[in-house]
Amino acid sequence: MAAFSLSNFSPVPAAIQCSSSSSSSQLRSRRIFLKIASFSATLPSPSSSNPKVVVTRERGKNGKLIDALASRGITSLELPLIQHTRLPDSDKLSSVLRSTSFDWIIITSPEAGVVFLDAWKAAGTPKVRVGVVGAGTASVFEKIQPPSKHSLDVAFSPSKAIGKVLAAELPNDGNGRCTALYPASAKAGHEIEEGLAKRGFEVTRLNTYTTEPVINVDEMILEQALSAAVIAVASPSAIRAWISLIPETRQWDNAVACIGETTAVSAKKQGLRNVYYPENPGIEGWVNSILEALQVENQLQKI
Repeated sequence: MAAFSLSNFSPVPAAIQCSSSSSSSQLRSRRIFLKIASFSATLPSPSSSNPKVVVTRERGKNGKLIDALASRGITSLELPLIQHTRLPDSDKLSSVLRSTSFDWIIITSPEAGVVFLDAWKAAGTPKVRVGVVGAGTASVFEKIQPPSKHSLDVAFSPSKAIGKVLAAELPNDGNGRCTALYPASAKAGHEIEEGLAKRGFEVTRLNTYTTEPVINVDEMILEQALSAAVIAVASPSAIRAWISLIPETRQWDNAVACIGETTAVSAKKQGLRNVYYPENPGIEGWVNSILEALQVENQLQKI
């Protein structure tokens, strides 16, 4: 394996930089909160059958990540931490699409995209223009088949895949009253509609679904998860669900690989320290963050 070097990392903001030390005991206790711009590596096959990475999306949605890790010889454990529940606004969404035209439809998560597509089809596939927060969310719309595809135009993605940047960069057509429909999770923050409102947009938000933690978790699977080197999470809700599962008597401080910056910031706020995330959310960047976390873990074990 190539020698580990901190030169592989993007610069760390001053407020969260780690202090260096020549003492191995100090190095072992070092806490890292890093932004991974890009990293490419293939780790060797694990020496034991214990899973190295815990994948935590809703059951049935972890396949791409599991396959990507397996292709690099990394074993994973599937432990869904959250489940999605549709809310009454999801039924209202189709009628709103039938009766009202909007300049933009704002979609900020894959689940929001799935719920929207169901309502859009129920409304008769009206012509819409969609702005998405990033490539992961945009991929939901790739499955649309002609002729319906001609009615839905994914026309915007921000320069950085976070909500506040989307709100700052979404094009305003200059007609003095640009309208946006924002179907979202009930637990999503308000930075998008507030940011757009400051720019003169008229925003209609519908809370079409919510996320809830998975209640029943097998104790043996949880023990395996607690022992894994890295837990991979894709939302602040998953972070909260994971923390709620850690026994109070357990000193857990392993690595957390987040799909993007929003989730990473939430992890940091919740007190987690070994946090990794890519510049742009998506499977490729997420895998690179997981690889980086495993690389650091391997180096620390050798000290």
